[in-house]
Amino acid sequence: MFDQEILMSTSPDLSFCIVTYQAEVYLRGCLASLRQFPPHLPFEVIVVDNASTDGTVEFIEHEFPEVTFIKNTANRGYAASMNQALKLAQGRYLVQLNPDTIVQENTFDALVSFMEQHLKVGICGPKVLNPDGTMQKSCRRGESTPLAVIAQFSGLARLFPNNPQLAQYTMGFLDENETHPVAGVSGSCMLVRREVVGQIGYLDEQFFAFQEDADYCFRARQAGWLVYYVPTAQIIHFGGLGGSHVHPFRSMWEWHRSYWTYYRKNLAVNYPFWFNGIYYLMMLVKLGLSSLGELIGLGRFSSSRKRMKIHS
Repeated sequence: MFDQEILMSTSPDLSFCIVTYQAEVYLRGCLASLRQFPPHLPFEVIVVDNASTDGTVEFIEHEFPEVTFIKNTANRGYAASMNQALKLAQGRYLVQLNPDTIVQENTFDALVSFMEQHLKVGICGPKVLNPDGTMQKSCRRGESTPLAVIAQFSGLARLFPNNPQLAQYTMGFLDENETHPVAGVSGSCMLVRREVVGQIGYLDEQFFAFQEDADYCFRARQAGWLVYYVPTAQIIHFGGLGGSHVHPFRSMWEWHRSYWTYYRKNLAVNYPFWFNGIYYLMMLVKLGLSSLGELIGLGRFSSSRKRMKIHS
């Protein structure tokens, strides 16, 4: 059990907000790791389930009765469901946490300590690790400009990893063990200052899933807050196993639609209309190629299903 004196504080410092869908095996591990390595601060845990049928409801109710549990009757998507948790949360700091993560010792003490010392930072994220201990490159991001995106998916970023323009997407030219400001951090584990929510509101529910974290970081930066990558805090993330593996083609469609929404909303104004038309066409072509790759089992979501079989 979580330490009840800390967990049940009427004024929590931290609110852990988790959205889950058909990820019972991973959610169980996530909550168990949070029990093993709880922060040394008053905290609460809020889980929102999007109508899972894999035993999630039963194990939460029987094994984690201290968790605040919201049971949706349909899959509302990530952003809308996360907003349910965020609106209920009472903490000074709000943690958006994926169910397919494993908390490490002192992760959140380190993040809160960093925020307490840097009052202009509104959002920060830890160094996110793959299960093999390597860094998950998407945990720190530059701005997703057309050049950065094209370089990332064409392979140019890998050919020129030290070029700040071509390697901007995952900022591979920076030392992964050094703290630095970034354009965005991964929603797999993102700590947000309460004041940021008070100023810019909640996640944009135009995003069913994907890119809602990048959009939120963009809005925070536009409002004058800094976003930081803090590698002294670490967390393990299996990646793509918190729900996206269940409906791979839907997930693939939502990933592309979300990036289109993000670009149209935040970046398109910086480019002429004719360029935007060409860029939207390129997105459509990429969607077609990704669909073909998924069909023959080479896509990212097919790979997620394979990893699910290995770890479950």
